[in-house]
Amino acid sequence: MNFGILLFDGVEELDFVGPWEMLTMWSKVAGGPEHCLTVSEASTSVTCAKGLSVHAHFTFDNCPSLDYLLVPGGQGTRREVTNQALLDFVMRQAGHCRAILSVCTGSFILHAAGLLEGRKATTHWASLDRLRQLGDVDVVEARYVRDGAIWSAAGVSAGMDLMLAFIAYTAGEAAAGQVQCQSEYYPSDMRYGLFHKDEQAPEYLRDPKWKTTSSS
Repeated sequence: MNFGILLFDGVEELDFVGPWEMLTMWSKVAGGPEHCLTVSEASTSVTCAKGLSVHAHFTFDNCPSLDYLLVPGGQGTRREVTNQALLDFVMRQAGHCRAILSVCTGSFILHAAGLLEGRKATTHWASLDRLRQLGDVDVVEARYVRDGAIWSAAGVSAGMDLMLAFIAYTAGEAAAGQVQCQSEYYPSDMRYGLFHKDEQAPEYLRDPKWKTTSSS
């Protein structure tokens, strides 16, 4: 089984590193995919949004057939939505993938590749209105959303929640529990500051289940 993660200049680091951690932990402790890999358009290094430099395992030309593909977000997506080589790669892999996943503004790449029309999806809170403006996506304000074989997550850290949910759906609650335990990913339910009161705050952040700091 091959699970690939797409990389490109301007990709947000945690959008792919968070899911990568969950994905490879799944392979290590709970029978996850045999082959976890990254892929970019060229063999040169990719410079991420915050300056991290990484080198993908494969290019579009030599990437093996994938069973699953995750598309992260970041400022680079604004350019990549018009990169036909990248869109062709996503569409080609989507033709046989069991599932396609996006994190943050990676959802815009899925849309540009023709994969979100008429589907439910989410993205980073600051881009929710932009996703709505596309007109053919049912935008949901949630940490992650599944619509058939298409999964999408909100911004940055939400990719880890997405991957755990995907593991639970694909391999069962026990496998997801092993991954969560080994990675010690038990997010605090604390929210800091007052952003949850801002009109742009996503719906899930207004849920009263969240704790607030005394200054909030």
